Amino acid sequence: MGKIWNHFRTITYHKYLVAKGCFRVGLFWQGLRHDLSKYSPTEFLAGIKYYQGTRSPNNAEREEKGYSAAWLHHKGRNRHHYEYWTDYSIEAGAGIIAPVPMPDRYIAEMIMDRIAASKVYEGRNYTDASPLQYYYKGTDRAPLHRDTREKLERMLKMLAEEGEEKTFDCIRRELVKKRQRGK
Repeated sequence: MGKIWNHFRTITYHKYLVAKGCFRVGLFWQGLRHDLSKYSPTEFLAGIKYYQGTRSPNNAEREEKGYSAAWLHHKGRNRHHYEYWTDYSIEAGAGIIAPVPMPDRYIAEMIMDRIAASKVYEGRNYTDASPLQYYYKGTDRAPLHRDTREKLERMLKMLAEEGEEKTFDCIRRELVKKRQRGK
């Protein structure tokens, strides 16, 4: 029963932190709907089985099986993951999968997701530089469209150097309000 409760508590706390960040930048609906698929049987049961409390259970599932069925399910249903935004490329040739630009509102949600995950897994060791450091661990492999990469990196660097208040204001102005004004 401990793993069930601990996993439920971890994903719910993560969801709460993302919602709190999304609300601060004006993404109310996305904040409420964030990561609902984590409560589906495909993701939740794997989360219980591979729960460790210090990192995503998907990594442990991937180590055991060579892939994570929970992650494949999750990334296909949640637009705040850059992996969702890939398609076959006409320019690159048949069968080549390439990144496409993410809409700004999902970039904003992705930033909130990274902040929340860092806070959950790093606990007291979290700093505003943690999400950027985590991003740099996988940068060379990340199939991000150049526009998406530029926006994400700029916001994560701002967070590391200038903190949440200034970064969230910038996200609200540049990624959220811009969309609402129809630009």
